[in-house]
Amino acid sequence: MKLTLTVNDQPHELDLDPRTTLLDALREHMHLTGAKKGCDHGQCGACTVLVAGRRINSCLTLAVMHHGDRVTTIEGLGDPEHLHPMQRAFVKHDGFQCGYCTSGQICSAVAMLDELRAGVPSHVTTDLNTPPFLSEVEIRERMSGNICRCAAYSNIVDAIIEVAR
Repeated sequence: MKLTLTVNDQPHELDLDPRTTLLDALREHMHLTGAKKGCDHGQCGACTVLVAGRRINSCLTLAVMHHGDRVTTIEGLGDPEHLHPMQRAFVKHDGFQCGYCTSGQICSAVAMLDELRAGVPSHVTTDLNTPPFLSEVEIRERMSGNICRCAAYSNIVDAIIEVAR
């Protein structure tokens, strides 16, 4: 199937097998390898990217479902010369060890802060009549879909708190 994706503000015309996941389209057809194939079952979050500003597990969705969508990967958030504030904070707070989950963690953290600012509640939001506020409990709940096998969670939380403030 032919489809068009705007990835990191660049249009891409693709001709893909309709069974191709968004993750495989990014990695194998566009050579954007920041999103990682961890579990390939939507359980680890290493493949997290932003589609229209919302975080998704790119291993769980077909590329053809996103015809015409705007996709942002870790490569589109920043580059070594111009890091996104979340990337800078992850470096500053040592929010990674092996680095395999880092791109998914950063993409998820960026979208998570947008959700929090928009007042989207989580499972730990105590009062649904008032906007949720930034707390370590909220951050940990909202980031729970992103697994770090090195257990750098406290540093990841510190990085997110710095960017949020």
